[in-house]
Amino acid sequence: MPSQALLDFIRTGDKFLVAGHKEPDGDCIGSQLALCSCLRRLGKTAIPCSAGPFKRTEVKFYTDLFLASPTEAEKAGARLIIVDCSSISRTGDLEPFIQGLPAAIIDHHASGANNEEGPGDNPGSVSFIDPKAPSTTFLIQKIIEELLGKLTLEEAELLLFGLCTDTGFFRHGDDGSAETFLAASRLIRAGASPNKTFRAINGGKNLNSRHLLGLLLSRAQPYFGGRLILTVEELEDTQRFGLEGRDSDNLYQLLQSVEGVEAVVVIRQEKPDNCTVGFRSRDQLDVAAVAAHFGGGGHRKASGCSIKGTINTVKPQILEVFSKIFNDICHSD
Repeated sequence: MPSQALLDFIRTGDKFLVAGHKEPDGDCIGSQLALCSCLRRLGKTAIPCSAGPFKRTEVKFYTDLFLASPTEAEKAGARLIIVDCSSISRTGDLEPFIQGLPAAIIDHHASGANNEEGPGDNPGSVSFIDPKAPSTTFLIQKIIEELLGKLTLEEAELLLFGLCTDTGFFRHGDDGSAETFLAASRLIRAGASPNKTFRAINGGKNLNSRHLLGLLLSRAQPYFGGRLILTVEELEDTQRFGLEGRDSDNLYQLLQSVEGVEAVVVIRQEKPDNCTVGFRSRDQLDVAAVAAHFGGGGHRKASGCSIKGTINTVKPQILEVFSKIFNDICHSD
């Protein structure tokens, strides 16, 4: 449950800037907008802020609802709430505009629980961080129910959107997921539609996304006896298909369905001298630890990082880390 300190932080404030991480996903967007709705129902001023960019097809619809650079007048007397990340540095280009405000953090990433940076130099910070929570919207739901009891239809839709984003529409759940489904049932009871949410997350793809998906599947290579599958997206692919051509969730889902695979890696040449790397795993393999090795982070079964270099220089580094992981697993067996 949210701490009394966090609830008091919200109750005693009059104006809030609600910030999320750069390149927001459905969980970040849903958390920010649902929390802003709650704050407004409490009679407070709430301003959702994001540096973007809004790359994902399913979140582009929300772009105009966010402020990228709050003015001094908008900051005056405001408190800051950062959601879905554990430090102000993760807010990207928004960071210099929100430095110095009294801050609170709401996050579910394991890296947040161990983060020593906190919200930068923002004083009086409080936090609600639960690495066992399936999404940050799950935590926001608890806050709204504690403060106001019932959810509005809009809040329920936003919260289900975020919950389904981070659980892969409940694919990542295990035998400890009963509370997740209970929370989802309350959202549906409040009017949120699983069908509508599924279409919002998975629909609207263009034909290029199918072509790129096929290309990346054709490049997929097995390593370590098929326990790892790795594929790459060249810089030319992005230039040809555009960012909207990406469909990462379906790519990971298809590769994870291969018999014997325990982890999937996608290396993307985002810039001539920089790659982003996405990791997914099944069962017990902790890819968040792999991402952390390269300065990234995320969830135990879904994480990512950014590495200087090209695909040809980054790929051996990734394989070296996984080689150690699989060797350790073999020795422990």
